[in-house]
Amino acid sequence: MLALALAPFAAATIVGLLLLWPPRTDYSGGASVRAANGGRVDFAQAAILDVERQPCDSALGGGPRRTPSPDCVSLTVQLGTGPEAGTAVTVAVGNAGSASFRVGDRVRLGRTLDTTGRPAYFYDDLVRDVPLGWLAGAFALVVVLVARWRGLAALAGLGVTYLVLVRFLLPALLAGRSPVAVGLVGAAVILFVVLYLAHGVSQRTSAALLGTLLSLALTGLLAGLAIASTRLTGLSSDTVPYLQVAAAHVSISGLLLCGLVIGTLGVLNDATVTQASAVWELSGADPRPRPGRLYRSAMRIGRDHIASTIYTLVLAYAGSALPVLLLFSLSGRSAHDILTGDEIAGEIVRGLVGGIGIAASVPITTAVAVAVVTAGRRGPGVPRGRPERAARTRWAGVAR
Repeated sequence: MLALALAPFAAATIVGLLLLWPPRTDYSGGASVRAANGGRVDFAQAAILDVERQPCDSALGGGPRRTPSPDCVSLTVQLGTGPEAGTAVTVAVGNAGSASFRVGDRVRLGRTLDTTGRPAYFYDDLVRDVPLGWLAGAFALVVVLVARWRGLAALAGLGVTYLVLVRFLLPALLAGRSPVAVGLVGAAVILFVVLYLAHGVSQRTSAALLGTLLSLALTGLLAGLAIASTRLTGLSSDTVPYLQVAAAHVSISGLLLCGLVIGTLGVLNDATVTQASAVWELSGADPRPRPGRLYRSAMRIGRDHIASTIYTLVLAYAGSALPVLLLFSLSGRSAHDILTGDEIAGEIVRGLVGGIGIAASVPITTAVAVAVVTAGRRGPGVPRGRPERAARTRWAGVAR
């Protein structure tokens, strides 16, 4: 039953991968990421030799200003990579804000060529690979120590997710493929691989997978209807103008829908896997469970999960939009104007559609899991009906 139900999804995923697979093309170096003179921007790493703070007008070569200007930072660095590796250069950071620099820190510089063909460098960002590496190692260690082999499999699933996003989803979007189709196919690939890899091949995992795929399809449909009815454009984001210049063929509204599907996937998967596990654990306490009673018991667990997940999802979106919310609070706009604006309304649609998908995934997955577990537990020669009646029938046979 599970194989027949999952086969159409697997076939559609494979066909979608074949049809949407992007060509091998280098999309880097677009117009929006080129230098002011139109040249290519390369990047190099360097180590800070000296840090000097001075007024921004002096550092940037400007004239006097009436308003006080914060200090700017001038860095003397030694290049570690690139054609000029080993040489020292000086770069002006501009208004450093809250950034702090110390001698020995590693920074990333952008390299361009000026009109005379000479290299020119500008500050891009700090290099944070060492602290991020330590944090990632601590995360992996804690996961493996607590979850053991399941945790190791989950980390492998993260690697698969990264490959799907980098090797398929992003290049396919840049190649002009349909963002909706790319999002759904990419999410299905992640689900098929990660679920079986992290939770093993079993009826429980297959039931959770089927519930997730059905809920994902519903979420995608609702997301399309919501974006069309609210007429969201996604043009309020600061990165969209650069994307429109670099990849004008990418649909911004479609990209909004694709991001909604991918963003909901993780929480949706969490709800369905937990609900399938709840059904199996409840059925283990009753060898001959009645489908109705098992469904109601599992739904009581699912309702608590829905309640906690919904506000978690909304708080996650609110946390990511906190700087925008602060900016809008200072603008003097009414709450109605803020909530119905394109940027905040987009986050509201994400939360509402994601919440509907999560809420619907619980009864869907519960129904699938109950159907599978009761069919598997119903042995030959056991009368249907209440477990107590089946037990009395077996004991009467023993007595006779």
